[in-house]
Order: sequence, then structure tokens, then C-alpha cells
Amino acid sequence: MIILYIILGILAILVIFFIGAYNGLVGLRNQTKNAWAQIDVQLKRRYDLIPNLVETVKGYQIHERETLEAVTRARNVAQQASSASVAERSKVEAELSSALARLLVVVEAYPDLKANQNFLALQEELTSTENKISFARQYYNDSVLKYNNQTQMFPSNIVAGMTGFKSGDFFEVTVTEERAAPKVKFN
Repeated sequence: MIILYIILGILAILVIFFIGAYNGLVGLRNQTKNAWAQIDVQLKRRYDLIPNLVETVKGYQIHERETLEAVTRARNVAQQASSASVAERSKVEAELSSALARLLVVVEAYPDLKANQNFLALQEELTSTENKISFARQYYNDSVLKYNNQTQMFPSNIVAGMTGFKSGDFFEVTVTEERAAPKVKFN
């Protein structure tokens, strides 16, 4: 009879462990999904700002059309990739960031545009949004790290394997130029 109680006690402990590990994995997976959704919120904000920025610049210089079209094209591609994988989304977002950087270089050539209040407000909003995107990406990667640790470390990896939890993908820089240190020149 005592052996039966011991076996039932061990089974109860295993069930409690399994439930705790499973609930922990679900919580971390949901935290990771939430972190990705926060990136989406900031990306949507950026997508909404870009047309206003492009229109403001268009009013100042028509022959920079190629740069403006590249920004618009990259924005549209990025918006269409909203359901793509994390790796594909990282690549598309890097291309959009690169196009925006080229646009801001074009702006440097037009002092009147740089002084325009509408442009300055839009540029500040875009800068703020880019910072928020950066923080959201960092939070997402931190969430993925916690989730991946939980799915890969013993003993919760046993529960993860039994219940189909897979490792998450990090949001990584895929454009090699973005990995290089920027060159600062003062004239």
C-alpha cells in the first residue's frame, strides 16, 4: 500500500511538473508573439509616415524621382511581407531602411527642404519611429532567447518536444552594409 502511495506521489509530482513546464512554454511563446506584434505596430507607423515624407520631398525636387520611387517601392514590398517569415521580413525591412537612408541623403542637398517645418516634423516622427522599431526588435529577440532557452534546456525540453514547441527565429540584420561601422567624416 505504501508503494502505491509513493508511485501516486511521484506521478502527481510529474504531472505538476509537466503542467508547470507546459504553461511556462505557452507563456513564453505568447510573449514572443506579442513582441513580434509590437514590431508590427511600429512598422505600420513607419509605413504611414513614409508617403507623407515622400510627398513633402517631391514638392521640392522632381529630378530625385528614382530615390523617391525606391522608397515607395520598398515600403510597398515591406507592407506585403507582413505575413512572411522572420528572416524574410528582416531582409525586406533592411531594404526599406536603406532606401530611407538614401532619401535622407538626398534631403541634405536642399537647405530649403531641411528648414521646412512639415518636413522637420515628419523627419522627427520617422526618427522616433525608427528608434521604437529598434527597441521592439531588441525586445522581440530577448523574448525569443527566453523562449528558445526554455524549449532547449533540460528538463523543459522534454515537455517542449512532446508537445510540439519549436525554437523561434531571431530578427537579424541580413544586409552586410548595416553590420559595418559607419564612417564619419568632418569637412
